[in-house]
Order: sequence, then C-alpha cells, then structure tokens
Amino acid sequence: MSEHNGRGSIQGERTWHADWALLPDGPARDVLFDVDGGRFVAITPGVPAAQAAADGAERLPGVVLPGLANCHSHAFHRALRGRTHHGGGTFWTWREGMYAVANRLDPDSYLQLARATYAEMALAGVTAVGEFHYLHHGQDGTPYDDPNAMGLALVEAAREAGVRLTLLDTCYLAGGLTADGHSELAGPQVRFGDGDVDGWARRVELLTDHTAGGPAHLCVGAAIHSVRGVPRQALARVAEFTRSRPGGPAPLHAHVSEQPAENEAALAAHGLTPTGLLAAEGVLGPQFSAVHATHLTEQDISLLADTHSTACFCPTTERDLADGIGPARALLDAGARLSLGSDQHAVIDLLEEARALEMHERLDTLQRGRFTAEQLLAAATAHDTIGWPDAGRLEVGLRADLVAVLLDTPRTAGSDPAQVLLAATAADVDTVVVDGEVIVREGRHRLEDQRRLGAQLAAAVEPLWRD
Repeated sequence: MSEHNGRGSIQGERTWHADWALLPDGPARDVLFDVDGGRFVAITPGVPAAQAAADGAERLPGVVLPGLANCHSHAFHRALRGRTHHGGGTFWTWREGMYAVANRLDPDSYLQLARATYAEMALAGVTAVGEFHYLHHGQDGTPYDDPNAMGLALVEAAREAGVRLTLLDTCYLAGGLTADGHSELAGPQVRFGDGDVDGWARRVELLTDHTAGGPAHLCVGAAIHSVRGVPRQALARVAEFTRSRPGGPAPLHAHVSEQPAENEAALAAHGLTPTGLLAAEGVLGPQFSAVHATHLTEQDISLLADTHSTACFCPTTERDLADGIGPARALLDAGARLSLGSDQHAVIDLLEEARALEMHERLDTLQRGRFTAEQLLAAATAHDTIGWPDAGRLEVGLRADLVAVLLDTPRTAGSDPAQVLLAATAADVDTVVVDGEVIVREGRHRLEDQRRLGAQLAAAVEPLWRD
C-alpha cells in the first residue's frame, strides 16, 4: 500500500528498527517503526534486531528521538556567527551589524544562505523550523515584483533542505519606542515595513500553505516584531488576522521583553509591560508564543500561563547577546508551555538549547534537576506551537519524523539513553527522517556532505561582509 505523503512524491511503506527510542511513555528497547504515506502506522517495542533485519527493516543506531522543532529562527542571522565579538559591545551594537547584513541580501543570495542554514539545522535533527521573517522588500523599501520574493526564497530553501517551514511573516511598522511614542522606520529598517497593518495583511494573504492548497511543507503564520516595532493600535488587528485564517487559527509569535530597555519603553509609553500590553490588546492565547520572555514580572508570568500561551526560549542566543536568564521554570510551574529556538544561530544545536534550559536554571538557582529529561524533550519537540500539531512525538498516526542520536561517540559513550539530551550535541546526530523521507544519513545531508555544506555557508556569508 502506498499513498501521497504530502511532499510532492509517492512514499510507500518503510520500516526502521532502533536499539532505543524515547516513546511518549518513556525509553523503550528494540523498537520497530512501520511507516506508510509519511506517517507512523505501527510502533512496536521488543522486536529483536535480528528479526527486524531479516524482515528488511533499516537500522537506526543509538537512540531515536522525535524530530526537533526550531521554533524561532532568523535565517539571515547565520551570517553573523563569529563576526560580532570584537570589542565586546552590547545587544544594540550587535543590532547594527545585523542591519548591515540585512541590507545586503536579495532573493537570490537569501536563498543561498537560507538553504545552507536549514541544511545545517537538518544535520542537527531539526525537522521543522519557525522562521520569524521580516526581511521583506528591497533596500529602499520598494517591494519586489513579487512582494513575497524574500519569503518565497525561504520556502524554496526549506524545500531543498528537506525541512518543514513555518513562515512567521512579521508585521514591522515602527523603528522604535520611547515615552514620546513610536519612531518611523529608518535606514535598513525600511525593508521590513509594509506601510500599515492593512498593507502587511494584503501581502501575507498572497501566501498559501498546506491548509490552503499550497506547498505541503509550508505553514504560514504571523509575528508581531515587538511592541517597539508595532504600534498599540495595530496589535489587535494582527491577532485577529491570524485567528481568521482559512485553515484555522495560525501561529502568532512576538519578541517579548528580550531587553530591560524594551520594558522601560513600554512602561513609559503605555504604563504596561510588553506582556501586559499584548494581553490588553487580546494578543495572548493558545496560538501565541512569547519569544525570549527574559525580563518578565510575576504578573507577566501569570498572564502568559492563564492564557495558555507559550514561552519560546533561545538560550544560546540569550547568553551570546548577554540578554539574561529568563524564568523558564516559573513559567512552566504556572502553566505556560515552553519551546526552543536557535534565533540568531550563534549555535545551531537544539540538543544544546534543551540542555542550556536546564543549565541556565542551575546557574540562576544553584539547584540541579530543574527540569526532567521528559520536559526538556517536550520543549525541543514543540511542533504544534509552529503549526504542526501532528508532529513531535513517536506516536501512531503522526508524521514520521525520526532523529537517531549515536550513543558511542566520545561525547555520548556510556550515557543512559534516557538522559541523552544532557550529553549529546548536534555532531552526534546520525540519521534524520522527515515525513518518512531520509534527509540525513550517517551524519551527511542528502544534498551534500558536511565539508561541502561548510563551503556553501562560507560562500553565502563572506560576500555580505566585503567592503
């Protein structure tokens, strides 16, 4: 039996056997995965490896995890890695370097950079990425002939890299916020804006996703850049737009309280924290993710939890930019959900992001065991927060996403499979399957080996830094 797998090809029956797998009810040995049409049709523990091999099952080494979800990405920030540390600086000086890179990209060069960046994610076990996309127009703010040319470059990049993409098309209307109100977009920022919220919505409506007959690997969501970048009167309209999408409510994300200066500006202008302002305008809810959520008050935590919102932490970015350590444990205890992202890609390693969630809490509280291994895995596989509710668990009926992590490398040898997230890195990922299709095998992407991928990344990044 075969059926269409939703990715533009016919995917028949396939079977994999794993020595270990992290199933929803815990670690299991000798697990047989039967896949048809890109979905799990049977998952059977306790099948001897010799029997599985005799029946034609492909072997998955080490321990198998569900596909990892990178819930917050700015693909073009990958060009900043190893380029922003001279002289120290601050988040705000880092941002100037980011603007300089943004101003040099066009659809062709963005496709080249994003394709290699998404392939790097696939090598790290990422099967779906939430792309917080605001690099919309030409350098002077003039739309391309296709006003979604930059977004469509990302769609094509994800297709070629073999990962699912949630394009969180970002409303970005203002250049900053002070007690006197919002400033206009200026300099490189003019590329980000659509004039007003109606212009943004009209452009987004030109995109289609798998719920509306478009590319099956694409989910179209939305984002509010921040309360600095979107005036108060537009916040509710963006939220309403996402709730009225043809395929049902779409994911809605926003940068929230990444910097103390953002809180100070919101309080000065509105008498509310960023979270309080978003709550007052009806933005929070089950489809909403507060990205970073670093500098929250107790009331902010309650607002996010009471509305069943998600907090998306990006620990390797938050430490790279000296942003601080957010209240992850307090959010989870209050009832909010957690997800993870690699944001500016100082590191692309969702295993490290999950481990850092625990390790940052240890540094902040002087206590160990702040999260269970199961809680860390849930944060690293939160596909539903980026519009893929049928992924993120090794469960019959769900999308057949598999990540095999080796247990015999210098980093993982001797590790308890149940604790692999506390030991492994992206370098230990051996095999990645997305919707039943092998994207990475023996640590090599289907498009190119790792050495070639490095050359591709260098070719995409270096021209962006030439004088």
